[in-house]
Amino acid sequence: MMSGCRFFLVSALGTLAFLAVAQAPSTSLFAADPSESQYAVLSPWAEVDPIPLRGISPRLENLSGKKIGLFVNYKRAARPIGLSLEKRLRAMYPDSDIRFFYSLEWNVLETETKNREKFSAWAKEMDAAILVVGD
Repeated sequence: MMSGCRFFLVSALGTLAFLAVAQAPSTSLFAADPSESQYAVLSPWAEVDPIPLRGISPRLENLSGKKIGLFVNYKRAARPIGLSLEKRLRAMYPDSDIRFFYSLEWNVLETETKNREKFSAWAKEMDAAILVVGD
């Protein structure tokens, strides 16, 4: 039954293509005289983005004495993962300052988001940030 449907679909598309060509204006795709041929030359290269690329942020040698931000997203497992990570980081770097940012929304940087300014202020204070996703 499926092959019958495919045959019907292919037949219908072929008929439509034939009718479209038959109803097309009398101009041909091919010029009678080769000197009348026109070609559109396209570049294989994509448009260049005018904004120059930036490298990644310089990496810290260690987290000792640094302000470490834990960005915890809205998913169910993110909070327990963040708390476990905080416990391990405090054991490894007891002199570091660990601060959480809990996001209750899927996109904290949207213009409509109430937490955008709060997030920006939090991020500027951090020396390092770790994203905790609860998937």
